[in-house]
Amino acid sequence: MLTPKQQEAFWKAVLWLVAGVTVAILVVIIIHVISRGIGHINWAFLSQNPRSMGRLGGIFSVIVGTLYVTGLALLIATPVGIGAAIFLTEYVRQGRMVNCIRFFTEVLAGIPSIIFGLFGFVFFVIYLGMGWSVLSGGLTLSLMILPTIVRTSEEAIKAVPVSYREGSYALGASRWQTVRRVVIPPALPGIMVGVILGIGRAIGETAAVLLTAGSSLHMPYSLTDPARTLSVHLYILATEGISMERAYATATVLVIAILVINFAANLLMRRLAVRISGF
Repeated sequence: MLTPKQQEAFWKAVLWLVAGVTVAILVVIIIHVISRGIGHINWAFLSQNPRSMGRLGGIFSVIVGTLYVTGLALLIATPVGIGAAIFLTEYVRQGRMVNCIRFFTEVLAGIPSIIFGLFGFVFFVIYLGMGWSVLSGGLTLSLMILPTIVRTSEEAIKAVPVSYREGSYALGASRWQTVRRVVIPPALPGIMVGVILGIGRAIGETAAVLLTAGSSLHMPYSLTDPARTLSVHLYILATEGISMERAYATATVLVIAILVINFAANLLMRRLAVRISGF
């Protein structure tokens, strides 16, 4: 029979083992992709538009399409998600209605992306007449990442001690002043986590974007133009056997972009946390 200390050491070792296996699998995947794709990346590949269905040229228009679609989705989902989280935690009395909203938000977060893609295709592309465009893709992606931002922001706001709010109210501050100056600053790092998760899901999405933004290789100049994202470009190059070398190069660019975004966001969160704690 193991003692409590032995049990704790055993389960700690199991957790470390599971974490190590997870990190090892991630590292193997990243090394495999980058090792096969980094040799095909050069300035011409990054600065030229694709030609001949992607066999020739580069991925410049694809990068621009990714930035447009992902940026539009974040521009829509971030303020709506944070505002919904503030409303649910600070302005609504907790009860069945709020619990029901939270339940359906979690359900939306677990819906497969192809369902969002079919909805976006039927509603935005066909019913509203937007066609395959950056706008259709951005709106669809905003619906996908909205539940993640709402739930993460809500938990971050709820983690702020109640004493902060009580002290603010005791000094005569209004509810909005309390939320803006007392609640949001310490919750901001947690809110940023939700935004980062949203970026990761949006930039790596394929099915929903393919059905709504299209797969045009031309440069998108407006929100009504179709666009191809990096993930869609990678999918088409690999599945249709157009060029596996360029598929791995595109995957390498996508992996590096996600790593850079996560690193920059984590650095920003740490600086925010230090500034808030110092204040």
